[in-house]
Amino acid sequence: MYEQIAKNRRASWLLAGLVVALLAMLGFAIGYATMGGTAGGVGLLGVFGVVAIAWSIIGYYTGDKIVLTASGAHKVTHAEAPQLYNVVEEMTIAAGLPQVPAVYILDEASPNALATGRDPQHASIAVTRGLLERLDREELQGVVAHEMSHIRNYDIRFETLVGILVGMIALIADFFLRWSFWGGMGRRRGGSSGNDQAGAILAIVAIVLAILAPLAAYAVQFAVSRRREYLADASAVELTRNPLGLARALTRIASDPAPLRHANRATAHLYIANPLKKTKEVTGVFDTHPPIQQRIAVLLEMAHVGPEALAAAPAAAGPPAPQIPGVAASGAAAQTRQPVTPTPASGSPEPPPGPHPPAPPG
Repeated sequence: MYEQIAKNRRASWLLAGLVVALLAMLGFAIGYATMGGTAGGVGLLGVFGVVAIAWSIIGYYTGDKIVLTASGAHKVTHAEAPQLYNVVEEMTIAAGLPQVPAVYILDEASPNALATGRDPQHASIAVTRGLLERLDREELQGVVAHEMSHIRNYDIRFETLVGILVGMIALIADFFLRWSFWGGMGRRRGGSSGNDQAGAILAIVAIVLAILAPLAAYAVQFAVSRRREYLADASAVELTRNPLGLARALTRIASDPAPLRHANRATAHLYIANPLKKTKEVTGVFDTHPPIQQRIAVLLEMAHVGPEALAAAPAAAGPPAPQIPGVAASGAAAQTRQPVTPTPASGSPEPPPGPHPPAPPG
């Protein structure tokens, strides 16, 4: 598992580097085509770099607030959601985070959850009301542990910065294509020698990049998101020692066909499962999440059980889910069980009888 986690992290950074390279190529090509020569390409590339840094800083400090506001989340206290708050506190201790993330609830009937923030000191976890109503405590632990893993692994910061760069590529490409469509390229070439074949070739390259770069950037962003979901699932099992709890939670989430009302393509990658509910058996390049059935299958394999273990999942209001052999229950889940009175095994000596009452006199 740890080898796979390290592999996913290396691949995620490689994909993020591809986004930066796309931004650099797009900036240089547009600068060369519109301003003329290598100096123009390097100059516009520098401008894009400064804008990207400024945009990243703004998104770094305000991105989580924008996401929570757009999702319709409202902050809750321990008194308003005691079980949720207790589970978040338990998973914070298990993850070794310096402080408890802020806790939010989304007024949505569909079960789902997300995490956001720039670092563990400024993180938030939000769950839908439908999730609280349908999951038992062990399943809720699995979901919260998954989101806590995103915080501990700095996925929330990484995906925020990648998302900002991808958004910048899309805006630059769209502006350049509109400018070219309305004759900007023709006016620029008319003002120069008109015989610069290299400039004409770079102009075509710039237009092609402006069309393909946003698609490639979104594909890279979603590939990063899919890898991070597998990583967070594995890290959640590390925290809870209960892969079946998360597998059952994902099964309940997948069984609800209703999408989230406030979710969109810009925020879909932040949720534990695709909030748009376009479930598929095969992953596409523009999917934000891997197929949920594949994630469940991996968790069942980690638990050394088959799909029949999911059929035994109790209702959220019923007794806690049974533990799987060889997997220790998390401390919080064990506390929810009622003590069982031991009974003597077959062939074992009976316990000694208590003292007999004194016989009546005479």
